Amino acid sequence: MKLVLNKDKMLIEKEQDVVPFRNRVKEHAVKIGMSLLNQTKLITAASELVRNMLKYAGGGVAIIEVISQGRDNGIRLIFQDQGPGIKDIPQAMKDGFSTGKSLGLGLPGTKRLVSEFDIKSKEGEGTTVTIIKWKNG
Repeated sequence: MKLVLNKDKMLIEKEQDVVPFRNRVKEHAVKIGMSLLNQTKLITAASELVRNMLKYAGGGVAIIEVISQGRDNGIRLIFQDQGPGIKDIPQAMKDGFSTGKSLGLGLPGTKRLVSEFDIKSKEGEGTTVTIIKWKNG
């Protein structure tokens, strides 16, 4: 069972919201003593997901949680939007797939950077992506 120790919620509506969000993620990661390498992986994943939310859904809500499971501490990030949703999640999770004009590294690349990755999406209703990066993982 994962216990939430601290929760921070941010509205992401424009490109200018990305840097303060990244800074907030870093602050929480530093507080729990996450290594610089794991901080970098977490912030890279968070940046990709927050930019996807802006690009494809026009923004949404990002929640930062400091969590604990046994002796492990970590950061859980939840990205929720009311965008068009993802039609085919398995397809979207393949390297090289893109509906935009990007390299298509987003979702599968993000999954590789974090300890846990979950995505739920309904066409016409939106998408929720949840990632966890454990302090030591």
